[in-house]
Amino acid sequence: MFKEWFGAIKVYGDRRMVQIFWLGFASALPLPLTMGTLSLWMAESGVNKATIGAFALVGLPYTLKFLWSPLMDVLAIPIVTRLLGRRRSWILLTQILLCVAFVGLGSTNPSIDPVQTAVWALMVSFFSASQDIVIDAFRVEILDKNSYGAGAATSVFGYRIGLLVSGAGALYMASLGSWFTVYCVMAALMGIGMITVLFCQEPKQSDSISLNEKANQSRLKTAVIEPFVDFMSHKNWLLILLFIICYKLGDAFLANMMNPFFVDIGFSKIEIANISKVFGLVTTLIGGFLGGLAISRYGIMKGLLYCGLLQMVSNLVFIAQAWAGHNIYMLMLTIAAENITGGMGTTAFVAYISSLCNQKYTATQYALLSSFSSTGRTLLSSGSGVLVGIIGWSSFFMLTSFIAGIGIIILLYLMHRIKLSQSLSEFSSTI
Repeated sequence: MFKEWFGAIKVYGDRRMVQIFWLGFASALPLPLTMGTLSLWMAESGVNKATIGAFALVGLPYTLKFLWSPLMDVLAIPIVTRLLGRRRSWILLTQILLCVAFVGLGSTNPSIDPVQTAVWALMVSFFSASQDIVIDAFRVEILDKNSYGAGAATSVFGYRIGLLVSGAGALYMASLGSWFTVYCVMAALMGIGMITVLFCQEPKQSDSISLNEKANQSRLKTAVIEPFVDFMSHKNWLLILLFIICYKLGDAFLANMMNPFFVDIGFSKIEIANISKVFGLVTTLIGGFLGGLAISRYGIMKGLLYCGLLQMVSNLVFIAQAWAGHNIYMLMLTIAAENITGGMGTTAFVAYISSLCNQKYTATQYALLSSFSSTGRTLLSSGSGVLVGIIGWSSFFMLTSFIAGIGIIILLYLMHRIKLSQSLSEFSSTI
């Protein structure tokens, strides 16, 4: 038993995990710079709340990235692709464009010309979403299925550190200097991602279509149609899509109302920030690590099940928080339970999506599945505030646990279908 667990931990020592960590870091840097960090800058500059709220629209590229992901799966960048390979050349190009967009955004003045700020922020979001498409594909392609769990956890580690640097770190820097300096420093930090790309090896894709073959085929068919047809070749593809929507749905309902709940029971903004952000980061990283171990030890499907069950149960801790009211120690326990299990579930979920992708169409399929999940959670959980008003906090948290259970039920049925299919296949092979 100990030998098996040691083998699960040992995978984190793979040099590819170091590369995935820093690429996850680079992937996270742009997000706060167009959301939390930017909104604080705008508020400080005297921009009205209506305009600040409208800036949420600059995040649309993250939801719509599947629309142009097929092009990044099949198109080559002249000269650079032949030198670095398809994945590395696209990552490097998006990172260079992000550096330019960071500096451009930092040079604007949102109080004088918010339209110019919006244009640059939209460019940051577009190049960031594009970078995510290729980094996700790269991570899937350089790992074998046994390493997906550890790869997902390592990516989450790097991503969380990147969020902290461009979130809290940017605010610390802004208190000492100008916002232009902050965005220039973030552009410089993107250099870490560029160096990582240069030291990586291009994934070996024996099934990939060569550049010469692509030139002789229909671009539309290769880039757009085939990835979707290939995904629908999964025997249970409709059930898989339903599961992808539901697995993190309970957490999505909870996340929408978490901070209003804390405020409602008497916690200050400082208390929420200290516990949910700083302490919360540590517990999320622990959860990501444990999730990676669970996948490595038990496999993807069982790992999804165990992590999902813990996610479901953790939502009930918020009922105890509602009873305890303003209690810092209870808040720490609540955040720890939510973030550790949430980190485990996220790691398992990323590993599962990775396992579904055909390496011929990794960028397109991963972008589609992650966008599908994000869009589903956003639409279905939008009524969470109305629910709280009708049923109250304790009943709401019980409901989120029930919603999480729907994903578990679908997963159990999916596992049964897979097991049945494997048994039939083994039976037919013996005839």
